[in-house]
Amino acid sequence: MKTYRIACIPGDGIGKEVIPAGQEVMEALAAAQTAFRFEFSSYDWGGDYYRQHGRMMPDDGLDAIRDAHAILFGSAGDPDIPDHITLWGLRLKICQGFDQYANVRPTRILPGIDAPLKRCGPKDLDWIIVRENSEGEYAGVGGRAHQGHPIEVATDLSVMTRAGVERVMRYAFRLAQSRPRRQLTVITKSNAQRHAMVMWDEIAVQISKEFPDVTWDKELVDAATARMVNRPASLDTIVATNLHADILSDLAAALAGSLGIAPTGNIDPEGRYPSMFEPIHGSAFDIMGKGLANPIGTFWSIVMLLENLGERRAAGQLMKAIEKATANSALHTGDLGGSATTRQVTDAVCAYVAESSETLSRVA
Repeated sequence: MKTYRIACIPGDGIGKEVIPAGQEVMEALAAAQTAFRFEFSSYDWGGDYYRQHGRMMPDDGLDAIRDAHAILFGSAGDPDIPDHITLWGLRLKICQGFDQYANVRPTRILPGIDAPLKRCGPKDLDWIIVRENSEGEYAGVGGRAHQGHPIEVATDLSVMTRAGVERVMRYAFRLAQSRPRRQLTVITKSNAQRHAMVMWDEIAVQISKEFPDVTWDKELVDAATARMVNRPASLDTIVATNLHADILSDLAAALAGSLGIAPTGNIDPEGRYPSMFEPIHGSAFDIMGKGLANPIGTFWSIVMLLENLGERRAAGQLMKAIEKATANSALHTGDLGGSATTRQVTDAVCAYVAESSETLSRVA
């Protein structure tokens, strides 16, 4: 039997609730078959750790999780700590430290979800957004000088390298190639950003020649927001820079019904380091500790984790359990207009996993 080592980092806020819920679901999957099991290691990094130690995670923290098969992450963000400290001190430190350069965010309207677009059905909104995750606007290059004086200056420099753009473009084209529509939209802003984004466009043209069976187009990021709302069916796979995809994927999640259901994977496609999977909803301190957090985003992130490990049967089994849960309005949490609790949703998904396993056993 395979044993997968999973590093669990709940982080801040409701991350401390949804990550344990995710572990329960993974244990239910493991108990339902004999092909694999999970070995969990938990790390208390985040805002509370910062208050004790003056940093979000240990200096040698990456070494502690380097040998994990995958990382399950909750959220980074604490109202008493500046956001740039929480983000750069934990999540981005892991993403950049392990060169997880492809951030992948699937978005679709799950069964039973009342999405806000009135002329959009489930078949019209089924996207995957690929976000360059290692450089661009979040490269961390810049600084401040003469702080507090009238001549104060602050800079953030977007850094794009040919190697970085080529690899994420190639990843996005390959992903688009694997999907039924074989369609890719490249997001740009090269009309205004005339150096790095022009290079981004040129590399897209270059890489496209390696994938003649993929139909692709280019869209300015501002126009893309309107296209996502007005013509959702015209989109399929999308690739964008670190900042552009960060914004567009939040819009995508909202159009699909809620940020609470949206997953993401921070992927090292070469498998040199563990990849990290997380819901995108953030720490949501306003509902922390009330048992109201929607764990679906975490569960869907675990589907991606399982796919990354090659356990596609288990991933499909969990995705069906998620869809069965969202189809039941009694299991909708507050962000979906319901009153279900984290506990109720978790118990239901675990039960659905067990039921599907019994069905599969009878069929076999």
